[in-house]
Amino acid sequence: MRLFNAVGVRVVSVGLLVAGVVGGVHLAGVRSDQRQSAHSRLVLQAGEDEAQLLNARQNQVAAARAWERQAESQAAVRAAAAAKDSARRARAVEKKAKEKKKTPPKPTNGTVPYSGPIPSSCTEYSGNRKTGCALMLAGGFAIDQFPCLEKLWKHESGWNHKAENKGSGAYGIPQALPGSKMGSIASDWRTNPATQIKWGLGYVKKRYKSPCGAWSHFQSAGNY
Repeated sequence: MRLFNAVGVRVVSVGLLVAGVVGGVHLAGVRSDQRQSAHSRLVLQAGEDEAQLLNARQNQVAAARAWERQAESQAAVRAAAAAKDSARRARAVEKKAKEKKKTPPKPTNGTVPYSGPIPSSCTEYSGNRKTGCALMLAGGFAIDQFPCLEKLWKHESGWNHKAENKGSGAYGIPQALPGSKMGSIASDWRTNPATQIKWGLGYVKKRYKSPCGAWSHFQSAGNY
């Protein structure tokens, strides 16, 4: 009886030991599985976080590109509008210039006023003399020639574009003989000082080379 009890106790002890070992192994396996599961969840969470971050960055890049395209589009629209407005203004200026060119100045008391540019070197003169100075420079003569021209036509007509020599038929500022010769420049030779001056400058250049050449001849011959 005592021997049985001793053996029974040993069997029970061995059983408990085996059970403990088995339980420990099982518990270790459970814990290992739990650690692996936790690690997997961490890896999965990290992957999801990285994916979200990547997606957010892609959205930011897409938004930046969209903003750039919108800004470029708006800039293009503004540039096109500015170019259109500039072209419209240029056409208006060109149209105005053409209309002004087509419309001749209105005569004042039967005289056609001069509408061309007046160089600063001619502003000291007035009336037909100022026109004569401007046209002389435009004709290729230097400003130092004008004193000769001024004296020449002062003696001829007093720079009066309506001056007429009834005896000879000479007419106008340069006293063209006959006055109708000036019609080779324009038909308004009777009332337009500029027409008369252009003809007179052409005559002086062809015959005397320069206004001072014509004035020199006038001083010695009394005519030109």
